[in-house]
Amino acid sequence: MSQPVCVQVNWQRQIGGGEIYTRFFTRALRELGWQVCLIVDRRAKFWSRLGMAQSELITFDHSSEIAALIPQQTTVVVTQTVLPADMAQPIAARFALGGFVHMPMDGRKLQGLAHYKAIFPVSEYVRQTLLRQDYAQVLPFPMLGIADLAHHAPQPGLPVRTSEFDWDRRKFRDRVFSWIEPLRIRGQLAFEKKPGITIGLVSRLTPIKQFPLMFKLLMPVLQRHPQVNIEVFGAGGYASVRDLKRALLPLGERVRFWGFQPDPALIYPQLDYVMSGLPEREALGLNLIEAQVMGTPVLAVRAAPFDETVIDGVSGYFFTDPRIDGAQDFSRLLARLCAARTAAAPLLMTESASQHLAQFSALAFRLRVQNAMQYLMR
Repeated sequence: MSQPVCVQVNWQRQIGGGEIYTRFFTRALRELGWQVCLIVDRRAKFWSRLGMAQSELITFDHSSEIAALIPQQTTVVVTQTVLPADMAQPIAARFALGGFVHMPMDGRKLQGLAHYKAIFPVSEYVRQTLLRQDYAQVLPFPMLGIADLAHHAPQPGLPVRTSEFDWDRRKFRDRVFSWIEPLRIRGQLAFEKKPGITIGLVSRLTPIKQFPLMFKLLMPVLQRHPQVNIEVFGAGGYASVRDLKRALLPLGERVRFWGFQPDPALIYPQLDYVMSGLPEREALGLNLIEAQVMGTPVLAVRAAPFDETVIDGVSGYFFTDPRIDGAQDFSRLLARLCAARTAAAPLLMTESASQHLAQFSALAFRLRVQNAMQYLMR
């Protein structure tokens, strides 16, 4: 009996959570007996570095080519970016079309979703926003995710500084700055943990995280605790990085930017805490799942979707959204953590924490993938 064929479509040109998600979704499919093809943008050069060698890569120059590139023997098509209606309709007429939604849908309407036979929300938060938009074909459960660090086993050494900018070379300003930047980061400084408490951001520096706004609100509290250092691991567009640097400027040398890191498993053991951004535009937060699995506690706003991935006092600590209380709850939390010791004491990993983290295991995810594919082919 021939293997069923799943064609995935991911047209992103830069690595983000959706691309890591594509990798572990692909692995789960293969473990379930599927043959997987991946249709990607020819300009996205990173797929070979993401362990996708066992999947056929089909490249396109323009998104209008996608429908014609889908092999005839395909069983289902699953997208990691929702297709516009004019692309989704002809594909749905030929194949069972399903797709992941990696963003909350409140206030948004994607016309292409009307042609999807099944919609895969990455969190219950996203699922509820889809239901509020009356999408009846949404899965009855969230897909969640895993801490996909298997291909990033720590090697000897430490994170090394790279660029914190994702340069858009179509823009003259970015193209010029990209030429100058190698001089600025010359020497490749290796990470060395500073004395005190280290709070890390391990994330793409994108507007949905709202880091500049969050740190502007938290800044008076952080300034009162000179033993707290902020280490930023991730890259983003020029404006996003500029705004975050402005927000963090009052902390001076207590802040360092390390750029995109290909080995996140090297980072988490160097941190006392990993911090979330503001919640409402977030869909899941793979970085928070990774941190907890690696034994690094999380500091997160008490709101969806973080309340699906963190247990307060067990795998991390919640604080009230600073837009609500002017950062008073964060102030109390940080004072308590600083008073406890200069470095974070690991949280007690109880049985409840183990049960909580089990839902982010590869085995649990594979079962959800199996159920999702059955739902798509029903």
